[in-house]
Amino acid sequence: MGRGKIEIKRIENSTNRQVTYSKRRAGILKKAKELTVLCDAEVSLVMFSSTGKLHEFVSPSTTTKKVYDRYQQTSGINLWQSHYERMQDNLNKLKEINRKLQREIRQRNGEDLDGLNFQQLCTLEQNMDKSAECVRNRKFHVIGTQTDTYKKKVKNHEETQNDLLREMQRREAEYHYAFGDQEGDYPSPAAGLAAANGNAAHIFAFRLQPNQPNLQLQDDASGYGSYGLSLA
Repeated sequence: MGRGKIEIKRIENSTNRQVTYSKRRAGILKKAKELTVLCDAEVSLVMFSSTGKLHEFVSPSTTTKKVYDRYQQTSGINLWQSHYERMQDNLNKLKEINRKLQREIRQRNGEDLDGLNFQQLCTLEQNMDKSAECVRNRKFHVIGTQTDTYKKKVKNHEETQNDLLREMQRREAEYHYAFGDQEGDYPSPAAGLAAANGNAAHIFAFRLQPNQPNLQLQDDASGYGSYGLSLA
């Protein structure tokens, strides 16, 4: 007993519709492959399901583009003409926008003003005033930000300098306490500070200068001349 005929109409049940599509899709793909092998045919098959999923088959001996090109040559139909026309229209619109923008730039630079009437010139002047005001506001904002940054840096440097001065004074007091009652050559407080703090040595140095520039060194009871201590 043969199968009954199936009425060709849309299957209302979505599940049955999807199952039927899957089965018949597999059958038509099988037939396309058989045509390619048995008959040496160039086959291109494209299918979209109701959910928008793509299924396609192309003979191994060709490509989809080659099939479309042969179709255009054989049928005399240009498949890309409408698409090309849309692209050309879009290109012309972009060229016109670009031309207007270039003209506006020239006018803002004071060029190409011959074709403007009085009202257009007033409008251009107002626009340039607004642009200049925006630039000035941005400039003052940048200046204020940089000023605050530099103030913070100066404050940090001052705090570092004060810390180093306090450390130097503390070291001086320790050296005076340790060597105040002894005679001979004593290490400089700056040398002690350099040994303790490493990099601080190149910031502060000591120099002995005569209190009177023209006064020559004379031996006194302690064996030393009168010198003043000053920062280098």
